[in-house]
Amino acid sequence: LATGTVPRPQGSKPSQRFSVGAPVAKMVRISVLRDCLNNIVNAEKRGKRQVLIRPNSKVIIKFLQVMQKHGYIGDLEIIDDHRAGKVVVELIGRINKCGVISPRFDVSVAGIEQLASDLLPSRQFGHLVLTTTYGIMDHEEARRKHVGGKIVGFFF
Repeated sequence: LATGTVPRPQGSKPSQRFSVGAPVAKMVRISVLRDCLNNIVNAEKRGKRQVLIRPNSKVIIKFLQVMQKHGYIGDLEIIDDHRAGKVVVELIGRINKCGVISPRFDVSVAGIEQLASDLLPSRQFGHLVLTTTYGIMDHEEARRKHVGGKIVGFFF
C-alpha cells in the first residue's frame, strides 16, 4: 500500500470519489447580539466612524437604542432589505467594552446593585442592559421603576 492512498471500498470503480473522515460542518450563528456587539467593539478599536451590523433583530435595536440614549453611539440607520435586515451604527469613540451575558440570568431588584459592581468597572459609569416586563432598559431605569428581569448585556 503506497503512502497517501486510501484503500477503495470493494465493488467501487477507481473513478468514483468518496470522502474520508467526518463531514465538514457549516458554521452557525449562536448569538446575533454577541456578533453585533463584537463588531461594534472591533470597529471602535480600529477607529472606524461607522459599522454595518447584520443580521438585525428587535433585541439588537433595543440594545442599541439604550446605548444611543446614554450617548455611547450616534445615529442608527435601519436598512430593511426584506431579509434579515441591516443596521448602520455611527460610532463616536466612547465605547470601551460591550458584551452579552449568556445565559440571561434572572436579576431581582435587590440583586441589580451587586451585579453592577461585579460587571462594571466603576459605580460612576457603565450600564447593564436588562430585559423586563416593561421592555429592555438599563439597570438604573429598572431600579427607578422597581422591576427586576433578565440580564442581556453591558456596555461602558
